[in-house]
Order: sequence, then structure tokens, then C-alpha cells
Amino acid sequence: MKRNVFLTLFVSLSLLFSCDDDDKGPFQEYQVARPLTISKAEFRENSVTVVDPLPISESGKMYAYKDYIFVNDTYKGVHVIDNSNPENPQKVSFIKIAGNVDISIKDDYLYADSLTDLVVLDISDVNNVKIVDWLEGVLGNGGFWLAAQLQDIQWPQADIYDYEGVDFDNDVIVGWEVKTELRPVQQGQPEFFDDALANTNGAEGGNVGQGGSLARFKIVEDYLYVVDNQNLNVFDISNLEDPKELDDVFVGFDIETIFNQGEHLFLGSMRGMYIYDIARPDKPEFVSEFQHGTACDPVVVDGDYAYVTLRGGNFCGAVESGLYIVDISTIEKPELEVIYPLDEPYGLGIKGEKLFICDGSSGLRVYDKSEAPNIVPLNHFENIVTYDVIPLEEQLLMVGDGMLYQYEYLDNDIRLISQFQLN
Repeated sequence: MKRNVFLTLFVSLSLLFSCDDDDKGPFQEYQVARPLTISKAEFRENSVTVVDPLPISESGKMYAYKDYIFVNDTYKGVHVIDNSNPENPQKVSFIKIAGNVDISIKDDYLYADSLTDLVVLDISDVNNVKIVDWLEGVLGNGGFWLAAQLQDIQWPQADIYDYEGVDFDNDVIVGWEVKTELRPVQQGQPEFFDDALANTNGAEGGNVGQGGSLARFKIVEDYLYVVDNQNLNVFDISNLEDPKELDDVFVGFDIETIFNQGEHLFLGSMRGMYIYDIARPDKPEFVSEFQHGTACDPVVVDGDYAYVTLRGGNFCGAVESGLYIVDISTIEKPELEVIYPLDEPYGLGIKGEKLFICDGSSGLRVYDKSEAPNIVPLNHFENIVTYDVIPLEEQLLMVGDGMLYQYEYLDNDIRLISQFQLN
């Protein structure tokens, strides 16, 4: 199990601010919330099951594999949708994976995170999914994974959150208990608490599925790469049933997404884009970086250009939202070419000469990028909320606000095929 430095500091600060025996000043009543926990052993015992289709609570990332679409229900698992007929998709089942954020699939083996664990499932029969391997404590460095489990449960209204006595190495938070207590006046939650959680919120080979630009999992040939808040976790999956954990690579802070083109990985973070060489796939090596103001930052790459959407005005940072097009023709020295303003961009994707951008509540934007870095607007689908997009060979998938949209490609545009209610 990896040492959780983030949580150690977090708990220490909480204790520092939560009690002071020498404070003889006036007292006041506060609402104090304490976490309810179960052991990780108990958590793992019932954390993966397959049940009948369920309404989605909070749609997250999606993943396309063969005739199926897998839609993440944030921190709960994935909904399996039969898309053999794109005009009439059908829910098949729900794979409950507690603490799940992302997946990747190769040759009918699904790799998923369950908090800090990596779970391997055989999905050759989606109606009879089997667990084939479980690697404990191989993912995560602390902050991101703590936020994952905390956001999965209802936050209570409280003045103080007291984590004294919680063993973060061996326990999982499953709820809260709130009580009224007398505490010294002006004692409250340390500012560190809010800041800490705010910062947490190609050539693949074999039959590999496709994720969107917001993915944290990426399979390239015989290797699975997973990014957490600070590390690039590397696994040898040459034996699909028995992945081997290799050495992690520290890549920076606030890492959010991963994309592959050829022998390079492109990591999107709140601070910039980091490029790693995987000519030696078991030992990724840093090549270069492109820095920008702090913002949420997915990235996709096509040819000599990287396309980066930055979303400001929220916990990610204060920069203005926009599309940054970066010249990577000299991979050791990426250079910004142009910035196009956007409203609240999330995921993006490329198919041929078309660029698709999910602009949040401003809808889906379609551009012609044949003259990149100059792009020309082709269409703007308004009055829909968009989150992420996957350009497949035959159709475009898009998810947002509990809806799955599918479009067919036209010469200079796209046309809606179907929209499917996930809730």
C-alpha cells in the first residue's frame, strides 16, 4: 500500500485545528461532522457486482467498445448500453464498482479503478461478468482518491469536519454523523480543508476500446497507463488476466487526463500539458511541457498540433475559458499558436478534419481544422448541455446532462441520429 502523505498532512491539520486544551476562552455550539467508516476489506468484499439496468445518478465519462457503450456513474460503476442499433440503444446492465471513475478495455478484459485498487473483469459475456484479478492499493497518491470517496456520499451541513481517529490507510468513509458540540469560539475548519479538496475535484494494439478526452486510463499495446493527481501508474498487461504493476512515474501536480499519439503520452493538468516518451513503454520519460494559467485542462492531439481546452471561472482557476492550439512539430519545444475563446469547455475530439468541442451549457461546437492552427466554425448545436465526446469510425458519441447523443458524419457537418435518456 502506498504511503498517503496527503492524508497524513490532512489529518494532522484537522487535529491541530480541532482541539486546544489550553484555550480557556468562551465557547459556542458548533455542528461537528465525523465520518462513519468501514474497513477496506469489508468494502472490497461487496464492491463489484452486476445488476439489472438502473437509472444513472451522475453521468461521468463514457467508453466505446465493440457494439457497447459504457457510461460511468460517478464513483458507483458503469452502465452497459447495447449500441448495435445506434438509432435505438438499449441498457443491458449496471456493473457496480464502488469508487469507480474510469475504465479501459482490451480483448474483452475491462480494467477499472475502485478507489486505490485496480480491478480486472472478464466481459466476454456482458450478462455474466467475472472478476479475474484484483490489485490492491496500486492506484492513487491520496488527494484525488480521497475526494473520490468523499464526493460519493452526501456532504452534511456542518461547521467543523473532525477526522480524528480515522485510519485512512485501512478505512473507507461511507457516511457522516453530525452532533452539536461546545467548542472554543472562532475555532472552525482550517482553510487547508477547502483548498485541498478543491485541487482534487493512438497505437493501441489488439481489440481496444476508445475513451474520451477526459480519460485517466489509456491502453497502448501491452501497457496500461493510469494517471492520478501526481503520478503516471504503469502496468504490464501482456497477460491480460494478470497485470503487473511497474514503477510509477512522478509527473507533477493536478494531473487530470491522458492522451496518446504514437510514442508519446500527453498529460493534461490544471497547470499545463506534459509530454512523455514511451519508446520504452515500461519507463516513460519526460520530454517537454506547455504551461498555462491554472485551469481544467483536457487535451487531444492530431499531427503537429495539440488542442487544449481550458475552463476557468471555477475551482480549477481564474483564467478565461478557451481553446489553445499548440504547435508540437518540435516535440521538445511546444509553442502556443492561437487561442479561441469559449464559454465553459469540457471534452473535445477529432475525426478527420473535424474538431468537436463540448462547451458545457453552450452546447456542441463543430469546426473545420483543415487549415490548422486556423479553424472555421461549421455548426453549433445549442440548447443542450455537453460533457465529453468520442469520435468513432461510423458515428460521433456525446454525453451530457444525463443524455447520450449520437450523430452521423456528413461531408461538412453532422446529423443527429438519436438521443437516449440515461436517467
